Amino acid sequence: MLMVVLAVLVWCLGWWLNSRLANSPASKTRAVQLLVPAIFGITVLLVWELLVRGLEVSLVILPAPSVIAARFASSLPILWDDFAQTILKGALGGYVIGCGAAFLTAILVDRSDFLRRGLLPVGNFVAALPIVGTAPILVMWFGFDWQSKAAVVVVMVFFPMLVNTVAGLRETSAMQRDLMQTYAASYWQSFFKLRLPAALPFVFNGLKISTTLALIGAIVAEFFGSPTVGMGFRISTSVGQLALDMVWAEIVVAALAGSAFYGLVALIEKSFTFWHPSQRG
Repeated sequence: MLMVVLAVLVWCLGWWLNSRLANSPASKTRAVQLLVPAIFGITVLLVWELLVRGLEVSLVILPAPSVIAARFASSLPILWDDFAQTILKGALGGYVIGCGAAFLTAILVDRSDFLRRGLLPVGNFVAALPIVGTAPILVMWFGFDWQSKAAVVVVMVFFPMLVNTVAGLRETSAMQRDLMQTYAASYWQSFFKLRLPAALPFVFNGLKISTTLALIGAIVAEFFGSPTVGMGFRISTSVGQLALDMVWAEIVVAALAGSAFYGLVALIEKSFTFWHPSQRG
């Protein structure tokens, strides 16, 4: 019972501290903007630890953060092998292929009214297909190694990237396009000097959406067949063994990888679209 009371006190203390920081004159500074979420995260972990131990929650239901951290530290070689198989091979490979193919297809769609009217509705249909239905089929087609997971990722990221890029390429106004024509600009000159820069916020929006889709697709696809390595494989087998600490360790790896991946794309976006209103301030 003492630990439960401590958990409530820790939560109240974290809430009070964050409220003071958020309403202070320094709330707009970079240090406070980083400190507030850090305090919130530490508070959640402390409350989690105290409640699990105070209420004597079974390891099978919810392990404490300290138990997860211990398993994480003791399983680094296994976690690295799973990370390399799922993220570096399956997710990243499918992400590059899917987003690259979608960008090139968007240029073709932009130049062809027939493709725009015929392909985009099909894209919306394919994007609505559940991954649990398409993943087993692709695993049977491409085998049980990382290639089938990359194929699932390609299917998941292709159409969101395509739709965003096509919308971005049509973002310029008719007056801007007419002005380029008065300068006798060719299609590719107009594309690189006017339409592509205007489309970059949309392109990066598609890239950022695809980062999370790629990780989800690669991990879920491994539930339907994989070699004896991979994050999805490890999660499914650990659940069967009631090793929930290992499951949470894999979730931590996925969360860190996904956050780093998204942050990297957002950082690249900021350097390319510094002129856009969304990047000011």
